[in-house]
Formats: sequence, C-alpha cells, structure tokens
Amino acid sequence: MNRLKRALLLAAAGLVLLGGCSSEAGSTRSTETTEAQIRRVICIGDSNTYGFDPYNFGARYGADVRWTSLLETSEREVVNLGVNGATIPRELELDQMRAQLASYLPAELVIVMLGTNDILCTYPADTCVERMDALLSAIKDEAPEAAILLIAPPATPLGDAASRQHFSAEYAALTDGYRALAERRGIRFADAGGWNIGLGPDELHFSAEGHAAFAAAVEALLTQEGEE
Repeated sequence: MNRLKRALLLAAAGLVLLGGCSSEAGSTRSTETTEAQIRRVICIGDSNTYGFDPYNFGARYGADVRWTSLLETSEREVVNLGVNGATIPRELELDQMRAQLASYLPAELVIVMLGTNDILCTYPADTCVERMDALLSAIKDEAPEAAILLIAPPATPLGDAASRQHFSAEYAALTDGYRALAERRGIRFADAGGWNIGLGPDELHFSAEGHAAFAAAVEALLTQEGEE
C-alpha cells in the first residue's frame, strides 16, 4: 500500500470523527471562590486536546484523564475546545473560530496545539505555519488581553519506514516554524516533542499516562510564567 495512503487511513481511523467543545469547569472549583478570582484558560486543539480514547474507539477519556481537566484547580477554569480531526482553520473558518472563542471570553490564556492532522494530510510544514500565523492573528484580535501559548505537537509518524522518515522531517520543520513564529509574535512557545508523551496502540493518540505527562508539563509552564 502506498505509504501516504496507509498513513491517511490510519489517521482517518482515529482522528476524523465528529467532535465537540466543552468546559472542564466544575470538578475542582470551590463554591467559595468568586467568579472574579477564577482564571480562565481556553485550549484549542484536536483529538489529543478533546481527549480521544484510543483504547475504546470512538470514546472519550474521562475528566480524570484528560490533560485539560487535570489543569483545573479551585482558581483555574479550563475550557476545552478540542475537536476530533481538527486542522488549523483556513481563512473561511476563522470567523467561526472567533465566534466560538468570543463565547468563552474573558480569558487570561489561550493554549493552541494544532498541526498533527495537517501534517498527516500531507500539508507541508510551511503551509501549516502560515495558517497558524493567521489563526494567532484572529485570536489576538478577538482576545487582545489574553496571553497565548503555542505548543508544537509531539511527532506521531505513521506508516512504513519511508513514511515515518517523511513525517518526522515535517514535524521537525513544523516545530522550528512554530518556534520562530512565536518568537516573532512575542508569545510563549513549547515543544511537546520533548515531553516524552506516551501514546496509545494507534501511535497517534495520547495514552492516559501521556495525558498526565502533558498536563504536568503545561502546569510547570503555567506555574513558571504565572499564567500571565
């Protein structure tokens, strides 16, 4: 089987599903904490933000597993805008993203991790970076007071040896492009490729341990930066 066709079939099996948006809020917040004290974090991403469970196809990890919900505290609300199969929004999709984002404002921080599906659909890394630049502009226009954390997703190369080599190179280029983009824009950047994120049997979606490791790494960043 053609290496890219095989990779795309694998991607479709685990990533291209109907998804939705949800707030992780409510599990750990104290009733004594006032709304003014709550720090809202909005997370934009794909199935690994949504919480796709690769061990139960079509299911979603519980709130006790998803990295977004693990970030919740009595003073921090996390809004999960992860959608299965999501790619970086194209120009015609940016208005929809703005409207969705606006419904959850104000927020202190917007975390963005997209690009996996774009790479697996064989879009070149430089195209992904251009689209991410436009998305970041849309976020900044809609939420000018919010800080932004851009995360390069961990590499999930699929297929035979040649396909894996191709995807690995594209992920590396995507990471470099995101890093340069974040530096130019003066926003935070993190490379999840260095976080040793565990994957499920499909080699594409985070395992429960992967979600825990991802949450710990993001928490460390938030604590270090004071979330502002």
